[in-house]
Amino acid sequence: MGMVLNTNIPSIQAQRALGESRREMEIAMERLSTGSRINSAGDDA
Repeated sequence: MGMVLNTNIPSIQAQRALGESRREMEIAMERLSTGSRINSAGDDA
């Protein structure tokens, strides 16, 4: 008997989008908590 492998593409896409949203939220929270527009060298580019 062969093995069947299913991939849930919408779930993978949702996980990727959630990860990106989480990273953006962390950056926004850092900016809010410090009250500064520049928190790292990358912000000054």
